[in-house]
Amino acid sequence: MGFFPLYILQLPLFKFLLQIDHIVHNGGLYKRPFNEAFEETPMLVAVLTYVGYGVLTLFGYLRDFMRQWKIEKCQNAIEREEQKDFVPLYQDFENFYTRNLYMRIRDTWNRPICSVPGAKVDVMERVSHDYNWTFTYTGRVIKGVINMGSYNYLGFAQNNGACQQAAAKVLSRYGAGVCSSRQEMGNLDKHEELEKLVARFLGVESAMAYGMGFATNSMNIPALVGKGCLILSDELNHASLVLGARLSGAAIRIFKHNNMRSLEKLLKDAIVHGQPRTRRPWKKILILVEGIYSMEGSIVRLPEVIALKKKYKSYLYLDEAHSIGALGPTGRGVVEYFGLNPEDVDVMMGTFTKSFGAAGGYIGGKKELIDYLRTHSHSAVYATSLSPPVVEQIITSMKCIMGEDGTNFGRECVQQLAENTRYFRRRLKEMGFIIYGNEDSPVVPLMLYMPAKIGAFGREMLKRNIGVVVVGFPATPIIESRARFCLSAAHTKEMLDTALKEINEVGDLLQLKYSRHRLVPLLDRPFDETTYEETED
Repeated sequence: MGFFPLYILQLPLFKFLLQIDHIVHNGGLYKRPFNEAFEETPMLVAVLTYVGYGVLTLFGYLRDFMRQWKIEKCQNAIEREEQKDFVPLYQDFENFYTRNLYMRIRDTWNRPICSVPGAKVDVMERVSHDYNWTFTYTGRVIKGVINMGSYNYLGFAQNNGACQQAAAKVLSRYGAGVCSSRQEMGNLDKHEELEKLVARFLGVESAMAYGMGFATNSMNIPALVGKGCLILSDELNHASLVLGARLSGAAIRIFKHNNMRSLEKLLKDAIVHGQPRTRRPWKKILILVEGIYSMEGSIVRLPEVIALKKKYKSYLYLDEAHSIGALGPTGRGVVEYFGLNPEDVDVMMGTFTKSFGAAGGYIGGKKELIDYLRTHSHSAVYATSLSPPVVEQIITSMKCIMGEDGTNFGRECVQQLAENTRYFRRRLKEMGFIIYGNEDSPVVPLMLYMPAKIGAFGREMLKRNIGVVVVGFPATPIIESRARFCLSAAHTKEMLDTALKEINEVGDLLQLKYSRHRLVPLLDRPFDETTYEETED
């Protein structure tokens, strides 16, 4: 009898029953497999990472001591001598971190390019003679660098083709800018054409376009909620969502990333206890989530979020900055990816800066919602309208994705992105790297962990003509530094194979192949009952 459990685990029937249990656990909400995993950090790697930061911090204090006694030259920003009695303008720790840790690897960020950010880019070479405080250009251009860092998911960020021709024609007719807000003299027929097209693309009643994706979140959330309202925000939401929530004046509570038990607990507590002190019911409860989380490469558990939203009579704000165009059979985002009804999402937000190769953002939803935002959103009232050529770039690329240009090019781009994503992720896992996120996410985080390896990885990849983005604390948890690859439909298989070959070599050189293939699905991650609040009314 003692061997029975081990034996039965090998039976196909038992595996089938496990799948049934998974479906029941999720309420039968998923129509397709949802494969998302985060492999645990090896203990030795975690310890060495903390030791590395500890050594950097100790040497940072030593260098500060030397600067104070004029032994070493001080190059950081400081207040003028006559302002010494003022409250410090710069935060102490932030300044300490910048001058002693960030500056050591600053050369791996803010690299200037001098070409279209397509599948390949040209990078301007620069050198520093004062430990990355200042840079000088050598005059040399590193050509043909494979671009693994831009959010050019569908490859529309080009200076040729139908989008370029259409934008050039509109530029000659309308000019480069409008120089006014939509409510004054900045409302063009092109803006209205774009908004009707966006609404049709999303499958909603109405939509409104904005000139900046960040401002779409930070300026519209305060128009939707305020004092006496409650915002439930995913702990890994983008800074624009965080800023919008703080500007609203509403109470904010944070739930564990993509953890539905954490979200449901907060919803229950909010309904049972109401507002602090008065115990009155909250005026509104708004859930803030993203379609694809750009640092984790994870996809929101939207079917479960919608189920909870309906169960507890709350509202849902979905940020599709990275998922619109990049997910779904026809590129309509995470709602289409899960086969859901767009009407179940109260506020559909997205940007034109990624998949459409343009600029700006949008809000889609019920006509009443959009009419309200046209008069109450600061971004709609005060911000300058979208540039006409940019509008035409969005219109042309969106029609291409929808197949309204008379070709299958847009759909082929969506399919190519999905194929590139699965191939690239599978190969990296086979090599032994720890890769975060969903198998269908074009954002692919490769874990580096140790601070010294952040700069080393970025430099070694550029030596091999591969442009990558490396990310560390405070943008990520202190022991979860990573390289973030962004895949594009413009990447050919030959480009991906070249990049994979070089990544494999650098991985061996820097000893980055930490994977033990012990994947911990997010659903089964330990749940901490002690969720915390960011602000309280």
